[in-house]
Amino acid sequence: MIKLRLKRFGKKKEASFRIVACNSTSRRDGRPLQELGFYNPRTKETRLDTEALRTRLIQGAQPTDVVRTILEKGGLLEKIERPSITIGKANLEKEKVAKAKTKQAENDSTNAGSDSNEAES
Repeated sequence: MIKLRLKRFGKKKEASFRIVACNSTSRRDGRPLQELGFYNPRTKETRLDTEALRTRLIQGAQPTDVVRTILEKGGLLEKIERPSITIGKANLEKEKVAKAKTKQAENDSTNAGSDSNEAES
């Protein structure tokens, strides 16, 4: 299977990446089938070979998550809500509700305790 992924190059701690098409079993910095673009995370500079990317996507190449977001920002892919993001948002929402319930229960118990103290005095 052909993957669209990032190939690292540049100096230490000053990495830049090339967007490449390569076999899914090849190494990260191995020889790619085709170079399709460039991405610099420090300056957010992105250059894409749109025609070559479209042909690779039509052929069935699968982009990695990072490359997918770069292509979505470049307008080559339509933005989709991935299941992992949806599940993460649902879990955060559940945690918020659970925290609110425990906080409410704590407030109720402290209010009840203060009412009984007032009744005693």
